[in-house]
Amino acid sequence: MFRDQSLMPKEAVRLAALGLLARAPMSYARLADEVRNFTTRYWGPTLDVMAASIELLRFEGLVETAAEGEKLGEAVLRLTDKGRAELTELLRAAVRAPANDFNKLVVALKLRFLHLLPPGERREQVEALIEMREGQLARLRDLRQAHAGEGGPFARWLDHDIAQTEADVAWFRRLRDEPERD
Repeated sequence: MFRDQSLMPKEAVRLAALGLLARAPMSYARLADEVRNFTTRYWGPTLDVMAASIELLRFEGLVETAAEGEKLGEAVLRLTDKGRAELTELLRAAVRAPANDFNKLVVALKLRFLHLLPPGERREQVEALIEMREGQLARLRDLRQAHAGEGGPFARWLDHDIAQTEADVAWFRRLRDEPERD
């Protein structure tokens, strides 16, 4: 964890895997697929997510296979008591607010100094910001659709996140379409 006791990307992946196994045992292959699909829909592809190993969870005693000697890809994994304790610890971790401080800083700096670029390059930069947020919006909508039938507050949170992202896209489009000012 970071010094503020918030999760690092690798621990967020661990939380996803342990949380999925807390719901029901599943094969290693399915668990890896579910974790990858969930995290890339929300975050986009990143090495922090792709490099995490579910095999490490087994090595650490957080998950176990139902039968010894099965091929790992086919083995049905289940959460151990140690894994449940780890899941609880991860769920209790702090959340950084806002979650993407560094990206927000980069966007703020671009907008603060955007006027220093020639008009054509200003527009290109705003277009890039629109594309970035539209990509995030597409991933959020895909995630919302994939989990439409689940109960709990997750769907409402996604609706909230989608609305915020839609508002950001609209704001950047207005910026792109307004007359040039220095």
